[in-house]
Amino acid sequence: MRKMDKRKTDKILRLLEAEYPDAGCELEHLNVYELLVCVTLSAQTTDASVNRVSPALFAAYPDAHAMAQADPEDVAEIIKRIGMYKTKSKRIIDQAKMLVEKYDGNVPEDDEMLVQLPGVGRKTANVVMAEGFGHQRIAVDTHVFRVSNRIGLAEADNVEKTEEDLKKNIPGDMWSRAHHLLIFHGRYCCHARKPECERCPVADLCAYNKQ
Repeated sequence: MRKMDKRKTDKILRLLEAEYPDAGCELEHLNVYELLVCVTLSAQTTDASVNRVSPALFAAYPDAHAMAQADPEDVAEIIKRIGMYKTKSKRIIDQAKMLVEKYDGNVPEDDEMLVQLPGVGRKTANVVMAEGFGHQRIAVDTHVFRVSNRIGLAEADNVEKTEEDLKKNIPGDMWSRAHHLLIFHGRYCCHARKPECERCPVADLCAYNKQ
């Protein structure tokens, strides 16, 4: 795609910032390991649902060493209120085993190492690098994919190309912040089926609204 005019991009981000000043990670966690697990559990499940089960999960298995020794049925029982809980219970245990075997139970601060972990794709790795380690990243979930392509910040048919487009259009020191702003806009205004264009703060700048 051709690069969006910088002034237009800046204005979109300023308007979204004004609309969602509290935008941020809504997964409750105390450390990078808990963040990794919570992001893994959040696939096709709301953050609120994960937050309801994670306190009991981490009380029982506070770190990768404990999780690596867990019985999948016991973990599944704790997280059974979220979608795909049986698959996810096995996934986070396998994830913990690899962390223990390769990294002494620590979460690696490296994109390529992260995506080798069970249950970790590019989106999860980006979230961990941004939220857990403070690096500038744009994690493209369903909200970011939908909103950025509707607005015109991206023009892509998959998440990888969407991430590339966003990196071209958004200043590098704003990547992590933009990620949260786009997520909040997708959750609370630019819905998948019925976007609320009449109250959208960036409607006048949006490619979708001009169709």
